[in-house]
Amino acid sequence: MMTTDNTDNLERTQRTIRPQEMIREKQAVLEEDIQQPVLQQQQQQQQAGGKICPFCGTVNEPEAMFCAQCGHPISKSSCPFCGAEVDPDADFCEACHRYIRKDICSYCGAKLKGNEAYCPECGSPRGGLVCPTCHTMNDFAFCKKCGTALTAEAKEMLKELQKNPDYKELLDVVQEYSNLESSLPYNSERDIVKEQANIKLRERLLTLLAKDAGIEYPSIPKVETKRMTKEELEEKKADKIKKLSAILDKLAVPPTSSPIQARNYAMASKPMGVRLAWVCNFKHALHSSPCGCAKPHLGGKWVVLGKNSTEEIKDDK
Repeated sequence: MMTTDNTDNLERTQRTIRPQEMIREKQAVLEEDIQQPVLQQQQQQQQAGGKICPFCGTVNEPEAMFCAQCGHPISKSSCPFCGAEVDPDADFCEACHRYIRKDICSYCGAKLKGNEAYCPECGSPRGGLVCPTCHTMNDFAFCKKCGTALTAEAKEMLKELQKNPDYKELLDVVQEYSNLESSLPYNSERDIVKEQANIKLRERLLTLLAKDAGIEYPSIPKVETKRMTKEELEEKKADKIKKLSAILDKLAVPPTSSPIQARNYAMASKPMGVRLAWVCNFKHALHSSPCGCAKPHLGGKWVVLGKNSTEEIKDDK
């Protein structure tokens, strides 16, 4: 009896499962029938030369440089000077370090027809500007080597930025850091003892001179030494660098539509007197300045390298 009951249960279970399996098989066939025309259509579009966007999957026209749906670049172009592969929205070739756009003024961002000798908007020559300070040839409004403002617009931008409280604080901290860099620390206890002896000798000589002049109780101003030990000096310098980094973060270049304006703002906000590098959001690479970055409009910021930094700067190679 037990064997018969088990057999009946097994048959009932199989009768229940088989219809469910058949339903799933039919659903799978239907889904395949639905997906097949879509896949065939995509294959036909690809065979026709359409470009599929790697960001959103949209099929674009064969000659499209940017995705019609999400706007991301979907194709590469080549540098007209060296042939290196560049992104379609790049205005600078990082391989040969040359400005590659003919329809946009590299100094002010104005639209050009492509054959003008001078920009009709800012008057800058298409062949480049020589920096009057370091004599470097430049394609941009600020000297890529020394940071000198080369155009009227660049000088005006610099004046406007100097009204910014964060920029003013930045210049003050840079000056304090430069003073620390030029400071001579104590090398030993002997240096400390020697300087204290010199201070006492100074006070004694000034007292004697005052008494000779008839001043019975002269008031000799105290001298406060600014010298410190190497450890104290390094600690103060590290504190200044920390402050500099915080202010430079505030002045970071946000993503924008114009590489020219992004590059000009970054160069205007660069302080002199401390070794810096530009970190771009494009490749997160270190550049000596945004003048060496193909896509400064994606944003970036200045970072403090310090005197003995071993960080490699991409466009200095």
